[in-house]
Amino acid sequence: MTGALLWRRWWRALCVQLLVCASAAHAYEVTDDRGHIVVLAAPPQRVVSLLPSLTETVCELGQCHRLVGVDRYSNFPAAVQKLPQLGGGIDPNIEAVVAMRPDLVLVAASSRAAERLEALGLKVVVLEPKTHADVRRVLRTVALALGVPTTEADRVWRHIDAAVSAAAQSLPTSASATRVYFEVNRAPYGAGASSFIGETLARLGVQNILGPDLGPFPKLNPEYVVRANPDVVMVGERNFSGMTDRPGWRRIRALQTGRLCVFGLAESDVLVRPGPRMAEAARLMAACIARPGKPT
Repeated sequence: MTGALLWRRWWRALCVQLLVCASAAHAYEVTDDRGHIVVLAAPPQRVVSLLPSLTETVCELGQCHRLVGVDRYSNFPAAVQKLPQLGGGIDPNIEAVVAMRPDLVLVAASSRAAERLEALGLKVVVLEPKTHADVRRVLRTVALALGVPTTEADRVWRHIDAAVSAAAQSLPTSASATRVYFEVNRAPYGAGASSFIGETLARLGVQNILGPDLGPFPKLNPEYVVRANPDVVMVGERNFSGMTDRPGWRRIRALQTGRLCVFGLAESDVLVRPGPRMAEAARLMAACIARPGKPT
């Protein structure tokens, strides 16, 4: 073997090694809510999001253009309504997700799809914000996963935090005596003090009739709310049907004084998603609390 041939082989081997090293240098890790470390070779360009709050987080970070598919409930911002819907977030259409050829899938911790998608070779990051602190953390994790500077996530969070504070400051000091019930499902389930909705109510300075000992979203006996006799009741249009016909509910102070806020479908989506639109949710709640009562 000639010296020239040996030199060429050595040079090719060196180049390959340099390429491998360069590739490794660009790889990075993301730790998800399972504690799993997900290694990404490069910032993903084809992203599937299977939770509305995660979809909104991707877009709030200015990366909506990377989304190639979403769950059926992701409907904001308007641009995502044109994307393929890949089933529900809990149990998505696995074949449809794979067909999108994503290089990253964002799923909820409550989803049954994560392990199945990983078994098919997809990169999966599991995240599910449930509190204000979670929203801040998830913003940073999604930014990291997308290769976006975490300073951008911090900027978004500062805007959310400042807007929630502004909503609180818009209320009179007398609002601190207001007792509120927020119903999230007609079963009925209410928003407890430890839920992200409860945390927003606390930031607004009002009193939640459901204490932290009940858990984030407790199922209630309707009589519990009658006995608590809240000053304000908040509920989404989807869950309002039949509420005022429950035994004793017409005696509740909020209903007698007309301080029952029934939020439309779009407003309800804002209120029940722990994500970038929490500031808008706080403004909606503050407007409801500030609404003057009137006898019904």
